[in-house]
Amino acid sequence: MKKLLTVAILTLTIGLVNAQKIFSVSNQAYADVKVFVVDNQAYADLLVFKVSNQAYAGNNDGKWFFVDNQAYADKKIFFVSNQAYADIKIYFVSNQAYAGWKNRSKMYLLQ
Repeated sequence: MKKLLTVAILTLTIGLVNAQKIFSVSNQAYADVKVFVVDNQAYADLLVFKVSNQAYAGNNDGKWFFVDNQAYADKKIFFVSNQAYADIKIYFVSNQAYAGWKNRSKMYLLQ
């Protein structure tokens, strides 16, 4: 009975942790999404907060956890140097309360 309860709890916990795990690739050919970092949040599609632990990452709500191995990533991104080549424009915020989509029409890119 204890084993069954433990397995049920672990299954529920894993199911609830839908982290937005991001890996930054070095070649745009391997990227799922091309990203440009803007210098003013008014021009961003997504306000991003970098969390320090995977447990705090969100589910497509701008709370990103950067993983060290692309095998563990939900999405692979490439940072472009020109916004004309970007799929989305992001701005890094210093408070997680400000993270989130400003342009919800591009939300599908990170689902």
